[in-house]
Amino acid sequence: MKKNRERFCNREREFVYEFKVGSQRLELRVPLRFPIQENASHLHGRLMQLHNLPCFIEKDLKEALTQFIEEESLRDYDRDAEASLEAVKSGEVDLHQLASTWAKAYAETTLEHARPEEPSWDEDFADVYHDLIHSPASETLLNLEHNYFVSISELIGERDVELKKLRERQGIEMEKVMQELGKSLTDQDVNSLAAQHFESQQDLENKWSNELKQSTAIQKQEYQEWVIKLHQDLKNPNNSSLSEEIKVQPSQFRESVEAIGRIYEEQRKLEESFTIHLGAQLKTMHNLRLLRADMLDFCKHKRNHRSGVKLHRLQTALSLYSTSLCGLVLLVDNRINSYSGIKRDFATVCQESLEVVQQGVLYARTQRRSKLKRHYSGNQNGGNDDKTKNAERNYLNVLPGEFYITRHSNLSEIHVAFHLCVDDHVKSGNITARDPAIMGLRNILKVCCTHDITTISIPLLLVHDMSEEMTIPWCLRRAELVFKCVKGFMMEMASWDGGISRTVQFLVPQSISEEMFYQLSNMLPQIFRVSSTLTLTSKH
Repeated sequence: MKKNRERFCNREREFVYEFKVGSQRLELRVPLRFPIQENASHLHGRLMQLHNLPCFIEKDLKEALTQFIEEESLRDYDRDAEASLEAVKSGEVDLHQLASTWAKAYAETTLEHARPEEPSWDEDFADVYHDLIHSPASETLLNLEHNYFVSISELIGERDVELKKLRERQGIEMEKVMQELGKSLTDQDVNSLAAQHFESQQDLENKWSNELKQSTAIQKQEYQEWVIKLHQDLKNPNNSSLSEEIKVQPSQFRESVEAIGRIYEEQRKLEESFTIHLGAQLKTMHNLRLLRADMLDFCKHKRNHRSGVKLHRLQTALSLYSTSLCGLVLLVDNRINSYSGIKRDFATVCQESLEVVQQGVLYARTQRRSKLKRHYSGNQNGGNDDKTKNAERNYLNVLPGEFYITRHSNLSEIHVAFHLCVDDHVKSGNITARDPAIMGLRNILKVCCTHDITTISIPLLLVHDMSEEMTIPWCLRRAELVFKCVKGFMMEMASWDGGISRTVQFLVPQSISEEMFYQLSNMLPQIFRVSSTLTLTSKH
């Protein structure tokens, strides 16, 4: 049947159109190859421009061309159908095979015949964990998680000590070599030693990386098996060992002295909370918080509780598989392959690698690169050469305003991290509401609305660390811009999610002064409509 279709369809038909210009009678003949792959309107526009046709025949030409394409296409379909029927009648095509093919296609494309989706392991585990964390076994779950955390932290501590010793030993070796440079040793000897040192560091880092991956994989499997077993035991009320299984015995969980010694230092947090109402007619209540804190404080586990019970993590665990997730915005650079700055600090806190994220972003950028190349190749103007070269050169980088998302179940107070790409332009004092970083915040809030993220933490000044050029006027202008933009985005959110109450936390760097913090705190209620209390007094 495919041969018949090729015989009937893949051939040229001549489109003939007659029209009059004054007393002259003209004729337009255009060969067309069927089936027509191009839109009839686009083809009509090309004919008008290519043959410099008068504008008064434009409408009539379009109707004639559309009618010609429809009629010829219909004739092709009829010929194809007749040829297919003849092939069945002559026995060229097996009737039973054709019927089974049609039945399979119908069953696969019709919902009533579709097979029900089988629940995945992740969905089953999510339901089981959600049941357990809301049961008397929740404290035991948190203790077990903390025990795993301490174990991994000890491994990371041992890795850091070993790497530090290696670097110190290599530093001493390099100093000795530099002292002999120009005497008994040459630059080639120095380069050779540096290469050996780099290779040794890579080998040691790879060794510890593999050990950490193996340990976390074992912990994950043990944890999942234990959770499933405990859930099954809870369904059996006659299980006498159940009470012992979920009994909290902090002394059974390890808490190393060295681990307690490495407590994260925290500055005194400054915090102000506000309740606001936004909306034109139907107003929605939201909670706003202004905090002076490090972004990563929301990710780190606090290790100064000897019992191992992490009460501050309980709320995060309770909402892990729910419709009330917590998110965080991290500002990162545009280099996907780099592993430095806050990206490295965040990965260290997560105790995991972001290699999967890098692969996903690189795939997305590659897809965008191919689309850009097709777009620019379709336009033959010479002015697009520079854009094509830029797209070719920068496709491995994330553009400012773009972001990628990571999901987490082992962090202290968040479930989702938005890695927003910014460049050095955010440090200048002249960004506007159309800046890529601001528009990135808008898109992040939109994702929060569509994916049940009800609490989001945002860096108010669009920086994580203060620098000399960030003066008091700079901070006030930047805070005012972000406040006003976020207010507008939150009013848009009512149309995105129907008006759900949310919590937005604005974070400022820890190095900011208390005076500056309270100036920002006074600015917030002037921009947002803060709810005020009404005191009723009696006339008597």
